[in-house]
Amino acid sequence: MRGWSAERFPVTSLRLVGPGRAGRSLASALVDTGCVLRGVLHRGDDLSRAAEGVDVVIIATPDAAVAEAAAAIVPVSSTVILHLSGSLGLDALAPHQRRASLHPLVPLPSVEVGRVRLRSGITFAVGGDHMATTLGRFLGGLCIEIDDDQRAAYHAAACIASNHVVALLGQVERVAASAGLGLDAFMALAAAAVQDVSDLGAAAALTGPAARGDEVTLARHRAAIAPQELAGYDAGVALARQLAQTEMAPCA
Repeated sequence: MRGWSAERFPVTSLRLVGPGRAGRSLASALVDTGCVLRGVLHRGDDLSRAAEGVDVVIIATPDAAVAEAAAAIVPVSSTVILHLSGSLGLDALAPHQRRASLHPLVPLPSVEVGRVRLRSGITFAVGGDHMATTLGRFLGGLCIEIDDDQRAAYHAAACIASNHVVALLGQVERVAASAGLGLDAFMALAAAAVQDVSDLGAAAALTGPAARGDEVTLARHRAAIAPQELAGYDAGVALARQLAQTEMAPCA
């Protein structure tokens, strides 16, 4: 549900483990809603008493350190231990009774940007204790429940939607430079394509030579780009062909 505000909930107290971009962005955004931050714990700090005197402990370490951090915290039955990982299940938070996960579906490139984006009506993937949904609603977000056995596929889709798109635009930048152009010349094209997918669906939005089977143009492209760019280009062509063949997409 969108439009929820912290004023409709009792004040929630937080403690943050891991002061990276994601953790500090979330903590800052929650403080903006009226939550109280009761300390930030860094690498090497004693975590044993982290769950004392707070409603939620947010573990915002790298994924590989989540289980170790959770295990170092002495359980408090009333305190929720919550991680921000998109791929980890709730088992990483053993031995705590109240476990939760909250993963924001938005890039957080800096604390300043993240703090604003997290309150812009985004989607949060949640699991476990209801506190995860409560925090997502504090922030005015839409919460979707992701079961542990679905988290790897969910997170793969999230990475493709964000990390892989960024990497693809990096290739656009390199290939464009070989034609004497900057990335800015192609950003409106990319933005329009993404909007078309949102409006029409991927199949109906697909255009271009791979979709229409124009092998001559594809061969011309391959001859023009640097050898080190061919693997990425060929992968994109294969994905376009797969979409065109399986969905019978219109092309132009």
